[in-house]
Amino acid sequence: MFRKSALILVVLTALTSAQAQEKKRVAVMNFDYATVRSYVASIFGTDQDVGKGIADLLVDKLVSDGTYRVIERAALDKILAEQNFSNSDRADANTAAKIARILGVDAIIIGSITQFGRDDKSTNVGGGALGGVTGRFGIGGVRKSQSTAVVQVTARMIDTSTAEILASASGKGESSRSGTGLLGAGGGGAGAGGGGIDMKSSNFGATILGEATNKAVADLAQQLDAKAGALPTTVVLISGLVADAEPDGTVIINVGSKAGVKVGDQFDIRRKVREVKDPSTGKVIRSIEDSIGAIIITEVDEASAVGKFTGSGAVKVGDTVSSPK
Repeated sequence: MFRKSALILVVLTALTSAQAQEKKRVAVMNFDYATVRSYVASIFGTDQDVGKGIADLLVDKLVSDGTYRVIERAALDKILAEQNFSNSDRADANTAAKIARILGVDAIIIGSITQFGRDDKSTNVGGGALGGVTGRFGIGGVRKSQSTAVVQVTARMIDTSTAEILASASGKGESSRSGTGLLGAGGGGAGAGGGGIDMKSSNFGATILGEATNKAVADLAQQLDAKAGALPTTVVLISGLVADAEPDGTVIINVGSKAGVKVGDQFDIRRKVREVKDPSTGKVIRSIEDSIGAIIITEVDEASAVGKFTGSGAVKVGDTVSSPK
């Protein structure tokens, strides 16, 4: 019985590990909000980057769902700053694909906010129906008001090499309350003032606009999760050289995201000990190599990558780097 249980545990562990490796790695760009910019300024009293707020919420939701491996916002922001990325590039597929290649992700998500604001309704209740009550409210009777916040977003998953749209999705959220505005009932601190609005805060989430925003993002994330299968599965064979090696085990290799290297990848480090030549032509027909160890990639740019070495020997500049055989 113990052996059978142990076997089941091993199988389940192997399956879990395989499933984790199959998760696609994605990044989320700040959403374009040009369409609703004037509405945003009227709501908060000043222009606020709600596109970044939506992206932050979507990242948290995708991480929580666990369907994708999502790159940290700090890593994306660093690349965007280095590439002189502008707000006008947010919805551009070619620019997104370039950023994705530098990050070494399987796909990048870009999106737009198509609706962000209110849909108010008010009803005049006639004086005759309320009898003497209307006298306290004037001839027009009682005005009953209801505020409805509506948020709608669209997103596209972009192929890193071709800028092709792999999948698209849209999410919509609504929230209504009587007798309150978009930022009322919990939104006392939701106004941005001189700083930026924190759309992840509980203060904003308690408003009807916050509720509508979170519903729209949850709807969008659910659809993106369902379309994870649209991302292609690619097997990339890496071949490169060690460009630098530090005593603490930090290794820099001469291949990066342009060649398909991603953070988390593991590569073999080998050293050529001799060459075998064809006796008739003198051409090298085989290189004999010894295994030195392996590296796990921790940082990637377009032309190089950094990894941490584990092994029995010491890495040297010129050692070969290759995908595990």
